[in-house]
Amino acid sequence: MLYFIFTANQYYMYPTLYHFFYDVFGLQIDALQFFPAFGFIVAMSFIAAAFFFGRELKRKEQAGFLFPITEKVLTGKPASVSEMVTNGIIGFIFGYKILGIFFGSAEGMVMKDYMFSKYGSWTAGLLLAAAFAYMKYREKEKDKLPEPKWVDAKIYPSQRVGEITMVAALAGIIGAKVFHQFEYWEEFKANPMESLLSPSGLTFYGGLICGAIAVVYYVRKRQMNPWVIADAVAPSLILAYAIGRIGCQVSGDGDWGIESTSPKPGWMSFLPDWIWSYNFPHNVNEVGVPMANCDAWAPYCNQLPVGVYPTAFYEVLMGFTIFGILWMVRKRITTPGVIFCLYLIFNGLERFTIEQIRVNSTFEFIGITMTQAQLISFILMLVGTIGIIYFKMTSKKAQ
Repeated sequence: MLYFIFTANQYYMYPTLYHFFYDVFGLQIDALQFFPAFGFIVAMSFIAAAFFFGRELKRKEQAGFLFPITEKVLTGKPASVSEMVTNGIIGFIFGYKILGIFFGSAEGMVMKDYMFSKYGSWTAGLLLAAAFAYMKYREKEKDKLPEPKWVDAKIYPSQRVGEITMVAALAGIIGAKVFHQFEYWEEFKANPMESLLSPSGLTFYGGLICGAIAVVYYVRKRQMNPWVIADAVAPSLILAYAIGRIGCQVSGDGDWGIESTSPKPGWMSFLPDWIWSYNFPHNVNEVGVPMANCDAWAPYCNQLPVGVYPTAFYEVLMGFTIFGILWMVRKRITTPGVIFCLYLIFNGLERFTIEQIRVNSTFEFIGITMTQAQLISFILMLVGTIGIIYFKMTSKKAQ
């Protein structure tokens, strides 16, 4: 992103990793056409969020805000048939579909059609299935005992970062897709399968709400304080959002703004023109007017007929700024729940502001025309404000 800010007055979209390597390095790696750039960056956002979330959980454990729980764990047991079969199935799917791309199984197909088709590589699938099953067998053999036994093990919250991240990711992606269908109901009714399988079309607040519900259920089942966990994850949430918006910007997934009709302000003269007005050439949604000389980018050969505000880029900047603020104040604020409420306020304010210049569907609510995101962001700011007052008052009473 910094490369484009300081060097490129105009740059192309990267629907897939193939287009990125082709444009930046001049490399044509055909297999990379099946790896969406947006999906890759979203995956990176989850990894970054898990890293900072884990660090904050460990700090809170050391500060005495989180405690381990004792669980009965069976040790020394060899790998069961079901464990090896499960690992084998995962390996087969990965080999059959993902490695199948490199064996030419997906030639002439787009990613979403290939992933739900019957095509793949049986050889790669069976080999990887055997490898995954064997790895599970070897993993269990290392700790095998003559007689398996139950032991008491202390499990810290920081040891569950991977599980929490997976729960949040799965519930969040499902929620983001569902909320998007409600927001663009007419498009969904016109072509349900196309809408559901599209690599774009994720509503952040749908992911936030569904992910939060799933994580709260999970942490309560594991006897963790949900407000302390919420505080620990708050900076990571906005960091993941900022990185995810990089994916929106570089792929051109439709999260852009309204037409930019006024000239670029003078104080922005040292920055490239696309930061103020951009037409998103080769966007992943394939919307706009056709572009000439586009063989290397087919089928992504469209650009918007007019320049629009690159709102996803603005959200990247605001997201990183909010992350920096929350990361700096997290040690100073010790009342559980307050950091998360600050996140709700900042997040709501950021989204409510950007919606003023962002393209989105609107609806009437108590006589006011607004977007779904504006309504939810206003509710988040209100909940965050009330939450801070509540937590501060209960904290004083407790003291």
